[in-house]
Amino acid sequence: MLTEAEVQRSVRQILKKAAGDPEAFDKAEAVVEELRPESPLRHRLLSELAELRQLAASKR
Repeated sequence: MLTEAEVQRSVRQILKKAAGDPEAFDKAEAVVEELRPESPLRHRLLSELAELRQLAASKR
């Protein structure tokens, strides 16, 4: 299991390299899913990913 810091770093790296690629959002979400269900970071990152997906979809 990854620590919260490792998950946050991994998600940011995935999203930086992806430049809006829909598969990157799936990879980032899979990393976030490794956090405990009650983790505040998990909820925050999943919310941010949902917003980023909407932004990417609206730009197409």
